[in-house]
Amino acid sequence: MVKPKTEEEIELLRENAIIVSKTLAEVGKWVAPGVTTAKLNEVAETFIRDHGAIPSFLGFEGFPAATCMSVNDVVVHGFPSDYVLKEGDIVSADIGTLYKGYNGDSAYTFPVGEVDAATRKLLDVTKASLYKGIEAAVAGARTGDIGYAVQSYAESFGFSVVRELEGHGLGKEMHEAPGVPNFGRRGHGARLVEGLVICIEPMINSGGRGVYVARNGWAVHTSDHRKSAHYELTVVVRRGKAEQLSTFDYIESTGK
Repeated sequence: MVKPKTEEEIELLRENAIIVSKTLAEVGKWVAPGVTTAKLNEVAETFIRDHGAIPSFLGFEGFPAATCMSVNDVVVHGFPSDYVLKEGDIVSADIGTLYKGYNGDSAYTFPVGEVDAATRKLLDVTKASLYKGIEAAVAGARTGDIGYAVQSYAESFGFSVVRELEGHGLGKEMHEAPGVPNFGRRGHGARLVEGLVICIEPMINSGGRGVYVARNGWAVHTSDHRKSAHYELTVVVRRGKAEQLSTFDYIESTGK
């Protein structure tokens, strides 16, 4: 059931969103050639706990880490590891918190050092497609309007949209109704009501849209092993214009 949040609940979700947003910025300070994704995970977990929150991903359905660290052809759900980041890599950091009984959830794909023009375009288009989706997240619209906005923008640049994974509602549970696909048709899907809190998270591939799950049962890779980018923000559905709870401002003020 699609359930809007009270203004009191939205403020608790906002507190989580700000912690997550600041955690992503802290991780971004460490992203560089020679750093392991395990180190990025450690930085994130320490920052989350130092701010009184719990890393909600840790132990979720058996997930073994505080964050998802997905490098290059890993779309989402990558395990932090001893992998050493290299110049030209990209790494998606997906981070969740549990604070005062509510959840936070956002993601950002960082370039490692200098990336080539094609990779930079993938990052820019994926992030822009997220904002296109947010523009469509208004009361009275439907989830298909969000999906259409993301899909039509990303595909206009020759990129492809992962269809097996989607955004979601957020509240006391990490994943609530409705599902928020990154593809769709205008006027279709669940209706968006004022006060609904959702995570919009385009996962865009530089090659084909096919994906597969690794043997560990978590990491989702592109079938053609070309790079994939992932950005996620939490928003409140409002009349006329969605309200962002999480933000990339903390990251982008550092020049990432």
